[in-house]
Amino acid sequence: MVDEKKQEFTRRISQANTTDMVVVIYDIAISYIDDVKSAIEESDQNKFMANIVRIRSCINELIGSLNYDYSPAGELLQLYIYCSRRLAAVQMRKDADALSEIRSIMVRLRDAYAQIADTNTSGPVMSNSENVYAGLTYGRGTLNEDVLGTPNRGFLA
Repeated sequence: MVDEKKQEFTRRISQANTTDMVVVIYDIAISYIDDVKSAIEESDQNKFMANIVRIRSCINELIGSLNYDYSPAGELLQLYIYCSRRLAAVQMRKDADALSEIRSIMVRLRDAYAQIADTNTSGPVMSNSENVYAGLTYGRGTLNEDVLGTPNRGFLA
Protein backbone atom coordinates (compact mmCIF):
# COMPACT_ATOMS: atom_id res chain seq x y z
CA MET A 1 0.00 0.00 0.00
CA VAL A 2 1.38 3.39 -0.92
CA ASP A 3 1.92 6.12 1.66
CA GLU A 4 -0.84 8.32 0.21
CA LYS A 5 -3.41 5.58 0.83
CA LYS A 6 -2.12 5.08 4.37
CA GLN A 7 -2.52 8.79 5.03
CA GLU A 8 -6.03 8.76 3.57
CA PHE A 9 -7.04 5.79 5.72
CA THR A 10 -5.53 7.43 8.81
CA ARG A 11 -7.50 10.61 8.16
CA ARG A 12 -10.72 8.67 7.58
CA ILE A 13 -10.23 6.63 10.74
CA SER A 14 -9.69 9.75 12.84
CA GLN A 15 -13.04 11.17 11.71
CA ALA A 16 -15.08 7.94 11.49
CA ASN A 17 -18.01 6.73 13.55
CA THR A 18 -18.48 3.00 14.21
CA THR A 19 -20.12 2.20 10.86
CA ASP A 20 -17.59 4.28 8.93
CA MET A 21 -14.82 2.33 10.67
CA VAL A 22 -16.17 -0.91 9.24
CA VAL A 23 -16.25 0.66 5.77
CA VAL A 24 -12.62 1.74 6.19
CA ILE A 25 -11.62 -1.78 7.24
CA TYR A 26 -13.27 -3.13 4.09
CA ASP A 27 -11.43 -0.54 1.98
CA ILE A 28 -8.12 -1.50 3.59
CA ALA A 29 -8.79 -5.20 3.01
CA ILE A 30 -9.68 -4.56 -0.64
CA SER A 31 -6.48 -2.57 -1.07
CA TYR A 32 -4.46 -5.47 0.38
CA ILE A 33 -6.28 -7.91 -1.91
CA ASP A 34 -5.20 -5.80 -4.88
CA ASP A 35 -1.64 -5.85 -3.51
CA VAL A 36 -1.74 -9.66 -3.30
CA LYS A 37 -2.91 -9.83 -6.90
CA SER A 38 0.00 -7.66 -8.02
CA ALA A 39 2.42 -9.73 -5.90
CA ILE A 40 1.22 -12.88 -7.68
CA GLU A 41 1.76 -11.23 -11.05
CA GLU A 42 5.23 -10.01 -10.02
CA SER A 43 6.14 -13.33 -8.30
CA ASP A 44 7.09 -11.39 -5.17
CA GLN A 45 6.78 -13.94 -2.35
CA ASN A 46 7.57 -11.50 0.47
CA LYS A 47 4.96 -8.97 -0.64
CA PHE A 48 2.51 -11.81 -1.20
CA MET A 49 2.85 -13.26 2.31
CA ALA A 50 2.88 -9.87 4.05
CA ASN A 51 -0.39 -8.87 2.39
CA ILE A 52 -2.02 -12.25 3.07
CA VAL A 53 -1.31 -11.68 6.77
CA ARG A 54 -2.76 -8.16 6.52
CA ILE A 55 -5.94 -9.41 4.84
CA ARG A 56 -6.33 -12.03 7.56
CA SER A 57 -5.94 -9.27 10.18
CA CYS A 58 -8.67 -7.24 8.48
CA ILE A 59 -11.00 -10.25 8.45
CA ASN A 60 -10.27 -10.87 12.13
CA GLU A 61 -11.01 -7.22 12.88
CA LEU A 62 -14.32 -7.48 10.99
CA ILE A 63 -15.19 -10.59 13.01
CA GLY A 64 -14.37 -8.73 16.20
CA SER A 65 -16.60 -5.81 15.21
CA LEU A 66 -19.75 -7.94 14.91
CA ASN A 67 -22.59 -7.12 17.28
CA TYR A 68 -24.40 -10.38 17.98
CA ASP A 69 -27.44 -8.54 19.33
CA TYR A 70 -28.54 -8.08 15.70
CA SER A 71 -29.57 -10.82 13.31
CA PRO A 72 -27.13 -10.39 10.39
CA ALA A 73 -24.12 -10.92 12.67
CA GLY A 74 -24.32 -14.71 12.40
CA GLU A 75 -24.55 -14.60 8.62
CA LEU A 76 -21.70 -12.12 8.39
CA LEU A 77 -19.59 -14.34 10.63
CA GLN A 78 -20.16 -17.23 8.23
CA LEU A 79 -19.12 -15.05 5.29
CA TYR A 80 -15.97 -13.94 7.09
CA ILE A 81 -15.08 -17.54 7.94
CA TYR A 82 -15.66 -18.50 4.31
CA CYS A 83 -13.39 -15.66 3.16
CA SER A 84 -10.75 -16.79 5.64
CA ARG A 85 -10.90 -20.33 4.24
CA ARG A 86 -10.67 -19.07 0.68
CA LEU A 87 -7.71 -16.94 1.73
CA ALA A 88 -6.00 -20.16 2.84
CA ALA A 89 -6.51 -21.47 -0.71
CA VAL A 90 -4.95 -18.31 -2.07
CA GLN A 91 -2.01 -18.71 0.27
CA MET A 92 -1.43 -22.39 -0.52
CA ARG A 93 -2.05 -22.43 -4.28
CA LYS A 94 -1.93 -18.76 -5.25
CA ASP A 95 -5.47 -19.25 -6.48
CA ALA A 96 -6.45 -16.08 -8.34
CA ASP A 97 -10.09 -17.19 -8.61
CA ALA A 98 -10.38 -17.50 -4.83
CA LEU A 99 -8.79 -14.06 -4.48
CA SER A 100 -11.33 -12.59 -6.92
CA GLU A 101 -14.15 -14.25 -4.99
CA ILE A 102 -12.92 -12.77 -1.69
CA ARG A 103 -12.64 -9.35 -3.31
CA SER A 104 -16.15 -9.61 -4.73
CA ILE A 105 -17.60 -10.48 -1.31
CA MET A 106 -15.68 -7.66 0.39
CA VAL A 107 -16.77 -5.09 -2.20
CA ARG A 108 -20.44 -6.04 -1.87
CA LEU A 109 -20.32 -5.96 1.93
CA ARG A 110 -18.43 -2.66 1.86
CA ASP A 111 -21.07 -1.13 -0.41
CA ALA A 112 -23.85 -2.32 1.90
CA TYR A 113 -22.14 -0.81 4.96
CA ALA A 114 -21.46 2.43 3.04
CA GLN A 115 -25.19 2.76 2.31
CA ILE A 116 -26.13 2.49 5.99
CA ALA A 117 -23.22 4.60 7.25
CA ASP A 118 -25.22 7.79 6.72
CA THR A 119 -27.91 6.57 9.11
CA ASN A 120 -25.42 6.26 11.98
CA THR A 121 -25.64 9.58 13.80
CA SER A 122 -23.12 8.74 16.52
CA GLY A 123 -20.03 10.87 16.70
CA PRO A 124 -16.51 9.90 15.75
CA VAL A 125 -14.96 7.00 17.62
CA MET A 126 -11.88 9.11 18.36
CA SER A 127 -13.25 11.98 20.38
CA ASN A 128 -10.07 14.00 20.80
CA SER A 129 -8.60 13.71 17.31
CA GLU A 130 -7.60 16.52 15.01
CA ASN A 131 -10.26 18.16 12.86
CA VAL A 132 -9.65 17.92 9.13
CA TYR A 133 -11.00 20.57 6.81
CA ALA A 134 -10.79 20.27 3.04
CA GLY A 135 -11.27 23.11 0.62
CA LEU A 136 -9.70 25.47 -1.82
CA THR A 137 -6.95 27.60 -0.40
CA TYR A 138 -4.81 30.36 -1.79
CA GLY A 139 -2.82 27.77 -3.79
CA ARG A 140 -3.22 27.08 -7.46
CA GLY A 141 -6.82 25.95 -7.29
CA THR A 142 -6.06 22.50 -5.90
CA LEU A 143 -7.87 20.81 -3.08
CA ASN A 144 -5.80 21.03 0.09
CA GLU A 145 -6.52 19.62 3.52
CA ASP A 146 -5.79 21.54 6.66
CA VAL A 147 -5.50 19.88 10.03
CA LEU A 148 -6.34 21.88 13.11
CA GLY A 149 -4.59 20.12 15.94
CA THR A 150 -5.23 19.99 19.59
CA PRO A 151 -2.34 19.93 22.03
CA ASN A 152 -3.18 16.48 23.41
CA ARG A 153 -3.77 14.83 19.98
CA GLY A 154 -6.36 12.38 21.27
CA PHE A 155 -4.32 10.97 24.14
CA LEU A 156 -6.25 12.68 26.90
CA ALA A 157 -9.97 12.65 27.50
